Amino acid sequence: MSALFTPMTLGQTTLSNRIIVAPMCMYSAENGVVQPWHEQHYATLAQSGAGLLIVEASAIAPEGRISYADAGIWDQECQDAWQQVVQRVTRYSKTPMIMQLGHAGRKASTSKPWEGGQPIAADQPNGWQTVAPSPTTFSESDPTPEALNDEGIQRIINAFVAGAKRAHAAGFQGVEIHAAHGYLLHQFLSPISNQRQDEFGGSLENRMRLVVQVFDAIKAAMPASFIVGIRISATDWAEGGWDEQQSIELARLLDKKGCHYIHVSSGGLTAKQQLKVEPNYQVPFAEQIKGQVDMPVIAVGLITDPHQAEDILQKQQADAIGLARGILYNPRWPWHAAAELGETMAVSPQYLRCQPHGLKDLFKPA
Repeated sequence: MSALFTPMTLGQTTLSNRIIVAPMCMYSAENGVVQPWHEQHYATLAQSGAGLLIVEASAIAPEGRISYADAGIWDQECQDAWQQVVQRVTRYSKTPMIMQLGHAGRKASTSKPWEGGQPIAADQPNGWQTVAPSPTTFSESDPTPEALNDEGIQRIINAFVAGAKRAHAAGFQGVEIHAAHGYLLHQFLSPISNQRQDEFGGSLENRMRLVVQVFDAIKAAMPASFIVGIRISATDWAEGGWDEQQSIELARLLDKKGCHYIHVSSGGLTAKQQLKVEPNYQVPFAEQIKGQVDMPVIAVGLITDPHQAEDILQKQQADAIGLARGILYNPRWPWHAAAELGETMAVSPQYLRCQPHGLKDLFKPA
């Protein structure tokens, strides 16, 4: 059997294969409430046959949205809408679903990507005051965020816990803590964006403190069966920023605390980042971390070919493969990967008759 189609375990949940649908914002919610678009979108991805579906970053507070059209999980209305999506999607799919919990920090209050994705000032329609570890901006032209005080930091921790509880009540089997791509938790990790002089800034231990406290608080509040993972940017791709060695230290610490997996991406913290995007460009970061922890490591980033994904796993550079843009482009990517690798794919019986001629052993009923 290929490595890509062997089962794996996250906490107490067994996945049928090692293909992970990575979280991707849809910018299609209304006041944080997901819409019929999301039900259609996630139903499609759940029918892909992937081992795990991680839904888009859902803001733990209104001011934590990247854009005014982001999904949320901060109140009962948000929870109820997500619950409807989960119930309808999982009625016809066995793919486990978990939610990414996020707060955009200084990268919040923007327009939609297809409207330019530019920051919107607090005094403009669809804009609000952003917050961050320090009053520094992502790029020079951005509105200045407000530095969080101790009370504000505690509100953030409490909101992450409340978001996890709401995700659980909505039917999700776990959460992914979003500490990547330059958003709030990543902002606390990086010395570029974190210039605090208190217990949340300065040393590596201090800069990791908020991420660790969020993780600890969620783990303590949720049942043992609930998946709690994390996504990080392994490096800022910028001098003086967050880097691979610091990521390894964070991963080791969270591993000891019982984190169920780590999802390794990179970048997004500063407009001055210098990176070359090419196939497998983030895989070495996953490989470095995998050598230091026991929890599963997910690699992501321009992994588009089944043989490429299989090779990463065979070389033990990662434990699972995250797909984002690639599975938006081809929502049946796992089917095609199974065909390429000579595997059998469990699909909903309604789709059995679309099995290509000559591949009689490709499909089996889910």
